[in-house]
Amino acid sequence: MAEQRSAVVIEDEADIRRLLETTLSQAGFVVHSAGSGREGIALVRTIDPTVTTLDIALPDIDGFEVARQLRAFSGTYLVMLTGRAEEIDTLLGLEAGADDYVTKPFRPRELRARIEAMLRRPRDRIAAPGAASSGTELRTPPAALGGDVAVSGDVAGHRTLVHGDLVVDVACRTAEVGGVVVDLTRTEFELLVAILEAPRRVLTKEALARRALGGDHLAIGPAERRSVEVHIANVRRKLRDDPAVPRYVETVRGVGYRLARLS
Repeated sequence: MAEQRSAVVIEDEADIRRLLETTLSQAGFVVHSAGSGREGIALVRTIDPTVTTLDIALPDIDGFEVARQLRAFSGTYLVMLTGRAEEIDTLLGLEAGADDYVTKPFRPRELRARIEAMLRRPRDRIAAPGAASSGTELRTPPAALGGDVAVSGDVAGHRTLVHGDLVVDVACRTAEVGGVVVDLTRTEFELLVAILEAPRRVLTKEALARRALGGDHLAIGPAERRSVEVHIANVRRKLRDDPAVPRYVETVRGVGYRLARLS
């Protein structure tokens, strides 16, 4: 039997809250609602939902702060909703840990399509930093993937991508630099893996947006390309990667990104 999917709606406007409840219920979710940020945080902690929709303009805590607090303990797919379409709001939402950003008024069918696309991406596990590995022996020794990337696998089929001091476990969805765990969001992790898996090949912003959003059928416009730029900037910041002298992610101006060469 398939696992029952759950959703939390954090929205103070009753009409919009009911519309979200109906949209998510029709998509097969058991929906729980909260009318304030604090109530929503408590609900997510209790329910551990698959998906959470989050309004920015809440009566107690703004949505950006709610998103940051949720990301401290939850891997829920997070969609932020707002009536403001300014670019700075989109950037702040993504930087706070949102997976997607939708402006009001929204079309229920589009929201459902975006959520279904997100669900095709693996859900992150929130684990304590520095958790011990399983200790499973390697089935094969590291082999060159190309472009200074080595890949290894264990008896459980886990893949590890290594580029200098950057180590990414694809199955466990963890990243380390010099042995220190790097806290990446789901989208940031997907983009980093895509670049590591295509060493020295230039990946366009459109291709990366489709990888991050989870569907080749999605239309990619300026907002999606800008979203990729913001997520890549966050990846660089967390990896302490200087764009002027990149160790991991190199910009190809006017096109996209590729893996930097090892010095």
